[in-house]
Amino acid sequence: MKENGKKQFTGVERFFEDHFFSEEPYYLPILDEVEIFRTAYSLRMPVLLKGPTGCGKTRFLEYMAYHLQKEDIQTGEKPTASLITVSCHEDLSASDLIGRYLLLGEETVWIDGPLTRAVKYGAICYLDEIVEARKDTTVLIHPLSDYRRILSIEKKGQVIDAHENFLLVISYNPGYQSVLKNLKHSTRQRFLTIEFDYPPEEMEAPIIAHESGVDSATAGDLALLGKKVRRLKDLGLEEGVSTRLLIYAGQLILSGIASRRACELTVAKSITDDPETERAVQEIIHSIFDK
Repeated sequence: MKENGKKQFTGVERFFEDHFFSEEPYYLPILDEVEIFRTAYSLRMPVLLKGPTGCGKTRFLEYMAYHLQKEDIQTGEKPTASLITVSCHEDLSASDLIGRYLLLGEETVWIDGPLTRAVKYGAICYLDEIVEARKDTTVLIHPLSDYRRILSIEKKGQVIDAHENFLLVISYNPGYQSVLKNLKHSTRQRFLTIEFDYPPEEMEAPIIAHESGVDSATAGDLALLGKKVRRLKDLGLEEGVSTRLLIYAGQLILSGIASRRACELTVAKSITDDPETERAVQEIIHSIFDK
């Protein structure tokens, strides 16, 4: 079907068109995470991405989805590695993932949630920061992450077998572990785990330069700042500065904000509320940037 010279997609084709990456997401492999994920995907083995905030977990998954889609196209197949991302939060319910009945006009219709769509069409479903979700939502993914690969929809009295291309991926930040927010062992032991951390200084600098647009010298200084601030974790800093914040600093600098002020806004004031720790970060900033 065509309209105004453009192909119109419906059903499954529309789904894949909506979740297709037309451009390659920028990502620099650190270790063997690309090969590990590629193997896990071929085996349809559930994957847990574990690492601190802003270290590149989501970007990595987008990068992998793009390349898996590209390989399908090159072999003449329809793209199968479509990616559906769900940002988990404390109010996320099972219905938000599975679906619910909604009133449309005078008719009550069932609307599939993102997890159900992924299960039906065979996409990668990424539950970002899974520990932020309500506990009852994590229970429903258990049958999808073992040999059963099924999704139960109690409101409809249905049990759906996952499409052969479906893959479940979750992530969490171990830095936020607590009695109330931790990933249960019954959940963790269903997943292959790929661990992430902030890139080493020599690799973080080109990432900052590419994403923010600053020159290589400024990117190197920002990467050095990240390295030194992360060492403050030994002094009580709960979590080091993320690569994302360093990119924000670079963007502010490129926009004309003084380097020290840009780093103060994106790093010193963002990672801590403790006055002493903030002063320590400020001292590091002043030791690297002269204005």
